[in-house]
Amino acid sequence: MDFLPLQYQEIKPFLIILIRVGVLIFMFPFFNSRVIPVLAKAGLVLIVTIILFPVIDSRGFEFPNTLCGIFKMITSEFIIGITLGLLIQILFEGIRMMGQVVGFQTGFAITNILDPQSGTQVSILSNMSYLCAIVLFLLLNGHHILLNAIRDSFQIINVGSLSLDGRIFQAILQASGGMFVIAIKIAAPAIAILLFIQVSFGLITKFIPQMNIMIVAFPVQIVMGLIFFGICLNMLLAFMEGYLGNLDALLINTMNMLKA
Repeated sequence: MDFLPLQYQEIKPFLIILIRVGVLIFMFPFFNSRVIPVLAKAGLVLIVTIILFPVIDSRGFEFPNTLCGIFKMITSEFIIGITLGLLIQILFEGIRMMGQVVGFQTGFAITNILDPQSGTQVSILSNMSYLCAIVLFLLLNGHHILLNAIRDSFQIINVGSLSLDGRIFQAILQASGGMFVIAIKIAAPAIAILLFIQVSFGLITKFIPQMNIMIVAFPVQIVMGLIFFGICLNMLLAFMEGYLGNLDALLINTMNMLKA
């Protein structure tokens, strides 16, 4: 019994689906982590392609016969994957920025660790918020939305047909600006209380200059920063639920903009 019985005329559509699925999965958060081995990612791409192949109508797929046409088709698939993956990555980068801001205000600016996922040094709170966001994303079935987006992309965007106009660039810029809004919204409680603490200790230093405020300020700032960082993570759950509720519509609208 063949594991995947394919006729000769079905090999080319299978390869086209494999290219788009591979680009999308390698661009999505969690799947693009360096912690996951490349062979495991390749196996996941192959499994998802095998699952999606029977449910995707591949009769309209046209595989180009020229080298230039093949290059154009692969480039369009890469652009589709990068665009959709970027929209998802903006959410996680906004959450990472939230942890960076809170960590800086708390006093953890010089306490960085090596992030195995990105290979760069990040703040402790930034990495913690990013990992919590990934866990919540998986618990709230965000990966199901991504897999549905992969399936819907073949129904909305024909293979090899891609339209790049001002609307898609404007949408990406607007979503990039929303990254800062995400960070401020989630980190608002911690930013407010830490600002209030700094102003309070500034006034104490002004009126009681004999007091060694540095000995008192750092422990209080760290304790209050960690407490309100936990409150921010609690708010993160509600924010992720609301964001994932609109994510499907966001991806579909973006794919409609990319449709030729």
